Amino acid sequence: MSQHFPLPLDAAGIQKLLPHRYPFLLVDRVVEMERDKRILAYKNVTQNEPFFTGHFPGKPIMPGVLIIEALAQAGGLLTQLSHDGQTAGRMFYMVKVDNARFKRMVVPGDRLDLDVTLKRLIKNMALYEGIARVDGQEVASAEVLCAEDRG
Repeated sequence: MSQHFPLPLDAAGIQKLLPHRYPFLLVDRVVEMERDKRILAYKNVTQNEPFFTGHFPGKPIMPGVLIIEALAQAGGLLTQLSHDGQTAGRMFYMVKVDNARFKRMVVPGDRLDLDVTLKRLIKNMALYEGIARVDGQEVASAEVLCAEDRG
């Protein structure tokens, strides 16, 4: 069943498209999308994120693997929105990460902008290229390959 998802897409709309839930839903809003090409979304990084308790006490830093996960989730939203939500309910998993780079720490109070481009579709897989930015400055980047669970 096809649905229309107007932008900006808020957390409630995102939860209709992705299976992730707190504390692992890492996208708060989608602000731009070009069908089958590119998406711009963001995550508000707040002091009360559960990972800050242990990463690190007295110097909270968002783990790099969660930044990569946020990029992958934005890629999943690109796929879902490009297909008008028709793939909602199907499970896609991150199967490969290449060329991950981390340039700056992400801390409470930052807004993590997630700029993801679809590089290639390969059968039941999608290859995304993502750049995460804070205040316009690149903080991380990676290529992420996601595949649909056919089992």
